[in-house]
Parts: sequence; C-alpha cells; structure tokens
Amino acid sequence: MLQIKVYSDYVCPYCFLGEVVLERALKGMEDKVQIEWMPFELRPEPTPTLKPEGDYLQTTWQNSVYPMAKDLDIPIVLPKVSPQPYTHLAFEGYQYAKEKGKGEAYTHRMFTAFFQEEQDIGEIDVLTKLAREVGLIEEEFRQVIVSRKYKETHQQELRKAYEGVGVQAVPTFIVGNKIVRGLLREPDLRELIKRETES
Repeated sequence: MLQIKVYSDYVCPYCFLGEVVLERALKGMEDKVQIEWMPFELRPEPTPTLKPEGDYLQTTWQNSVYPMAKDLDIPIVLPKVSPQPYTHLAFEGYQYAKEKGKGEAYTHRMFTAFFQEEQDIGEIDVLTKLAREVGLIEEEFRQVIVSRKYKETHQQELRKAYEGVGVQAVPTFIVGNKIVRGLLREPDLRELIKRETES
C-alpha cells in the first residue's frame, strides 16, 4: 500500500485544487494507496490573516487561482469571509474526524464549505454543522472543539511539518519517498503515483 501524505491548509485555494487533482489522478488506483491529510497553517495566530478585499488576494486570484481553476474545471470562489479565518480549530476537529475514520470526508467538506459556499470555517457552529454532514456526532464534535482536546496533537503535527519534513509552502505531497512541493498536473501526478506503487 503506497502512503501519500498531503500537507495543506483549508484556506489555501491551491490545496483545494490539489485535492481534486489528486482524486482524479488516483482513478483506478484507489485500492493501492492510503492518503493522509496533514495540517499546515499558513498564518497561525497571532499572525494577521488576509482580507479578500485586499490587493494581494484580489491580484492572486485574478492572475493565478481563477485561470488555474478554469483550466481544471473546478468551481471555486474567493470567499467574502473577512478577514480569512484561522484554521487551528478546524484542524483540531480534523484530528477527531481522522480518529473516527472520516478524515478524508472532513477535509473535502472543509474545502468545499470555504471555497464554494463561502462559509466561515473559523466558527465553532459552522464546524459543528459540517462535522454532522460528514457523519460525525454533533455534540461530541462540539465538545472536542470547545475543550481543545486535540490542541496538543495538532501542535505536534505542525512541529513535524516544520521541523521534520521542512514544509514551507502548501500543498506539499509526499508520495512514497518523493516530496513534491506545489501543484502537479494530473498526468504527472498520476505517473509519479504509478511509478511509486510499482517500485
């Protein structure tokens, strides 16, 4: 079974595009791989998060994100949530979801909620509703977030990303023993996965 780890942040549009590209690249090989989503915060507290109305995001989306999404035929919008949410609570919820075998579904739902529905994934009520949608027990999930039960687990994972793997930007894919920084084209990613499953 080939291990694929993907370091991503729920507020990074390239990570959402990368999730879809990975899913497409894996067609027919799903039973040969095991995917684990790994947390990475682009702007951890207290670093200010970006505002969608600001020049940086407006320019990046017009020049890069939207054209790329159009090429890939993936519906995406620059969410109006301002400033953008911190993602530590969403990631603490992910640790719980992963424990319950729902890590992939939860990750996908975070991306679609933010980049297609413009939901504020920094809000506990929003996270709880989304958790219920992927089949998690609402009250249990809320308790996990409010009590910060997985805070230390999440922090350990972040330390591993920074110090152990040296992740500096997302998405970063680790396919078997190969590290790929940034977004690969679907055929290239597929080829890499194929090579690694056969080696």
